[in-house]
Amino acid sequence: MEKPVVVYEPFRAGLPPMREYMRSLWSRRTFIAEFSRSELREQNYGSIFGQLWLVLNPLLLSGVYFLLIYVIGGSSDAIRFGHLTASLFLFYLIANSLTGGVKAITSGQRLILNTSFPRIMLPISATVIALFKFIPTLFVFVIIHAVIGLPYSWQMLWAIPILLIALIMALGMAILISCINVYFRDISSMLPYLTRSLLYLSPILYEASSVSDRIRTLEIANPIFYLLDAWSRVIVHAVAPSMNGLLHATAWALFIFLTGTYFFLSRERDFAVRL
Repeated sequence: MEKPVVVYEPFRAGLPPMREYMRSLWSRRTFIAEFSRSELREQNYGSIFGQLWLVLNPLLLSGVYFLLIYVIGGSSDAIRFGHLTASLFLFYLIANSLTGGVKAITSGQRLILNTSFPRIMLPISATVIALFKFIPTLFVFVIIHAVIGLPYSWQMLWAIPILLIALIMALGMAILISCINVYFRDISSMLPYLTRSLLYLSPILYEASSVSDRIRTLEIANPIFYLLDAWSRVIVHAVAPSMNGLLHATAWALFIFLTGTYFFLSRERDFAVRL
């Protein structure tokens, strides 16, 4: 059986034939799953202590922040700890997608130079890995939710669409930053400072309701501000999210995903030259 011949034409910016590209991407879905599992095994995710650390890291961080809030503010409560923990867990889903996505293309240099495949598979795998890391924290928060006595209601089912919005946003960020890092390698060095700034500017150490109207207006530029606020309302307070906040988060998620995907696909054939 003859192997298909792949012809590499001179680079020209523009989208590839999308029907063929999506068909090729879908046919490699098993590879994405196996590649993600291999990366997780390399990070000791398969061991008990590896999975334990995935939970302990944000949990200890939330404990430190909770203590800091208590020392500075002089008082705190179970609601504050629940909000802090739930928001940190979702924030780490996005942060891990960014961290894995930033070097998804540059670290796959040998694979890209020697194999023909849709390059967008690599940042997709980074988001799949971030999702696998996020899942254990959900079970931990269920326990925390019960122990500290947070309320329950049917409104908590809003967590499903909010999580889908978060995944679209995380995937878009991973795709966009993986492409940017091909052209500007210093972005990987700046990423820890960018994610830390995003953490402090988002309603994690504080609730969105405590922010003044003037600051809240400026937070429109923060793509995850209203996403985390909606997550906290649903998971911690067991109330329906604000429709304006949900629309804001959805608009940001779609904008980042579509922009990042277009930018990535239009420059994908240039990656082999840049690596």
